[in-house]
Amino acid sequence: MAPAREAGHAGRVAFRVLADAVMLVHFGFLAFLALGGFLAWRAPGLVVPHMAAVVWGAVSVLQGVDCPLTVAEDRLRRLGGEGGLRHGFIDTYLGALAHPAARGLAVQVAVAVLVATAWAGLIRRRTGASWPFPGRRTSPSPRR
Repeated sequence: MAPAREAGHAGRVAFRVLADAVMLVHFGFLAFLALGGFLAWRAPGLVVPHMAAVVWGAVSVLQGVDCPLTVAEDRLRRLGGEGGLRHGFIDTYLGALAHPAARGLAVQVAVAVLVATAWAGLIRRRTGASWPFPGRRTSPSPRR
């Protein structure tokens, strides 16, 4: 019977390790959501994935759709013998940042401002436009 118990323990440990991996991927996704637009300044191939991440983040926040990463981590933690995520990913790991509710809104607005700033900078870099600073040259031209 001892080998069966050890196999059960090994399985629970494996589920916990997988849950931790999903948690790290989730943190990476949130970092990419907030800062990926700036990465796209140097790596244009990231523009479309960043847009998709922003759309998903907006849908998740505005419509209250459960994130599949949260669902996966919760399930893996339960399979690993833990209690799961009682209050979701954000509340579990970032609760001190996102609470009280007014601070949660402030964090969402801050992320939106980061994304908008990154995209404005991306447009400016790609087109050479001076927007959002009309009348300002993007590079000095020699006077003759």
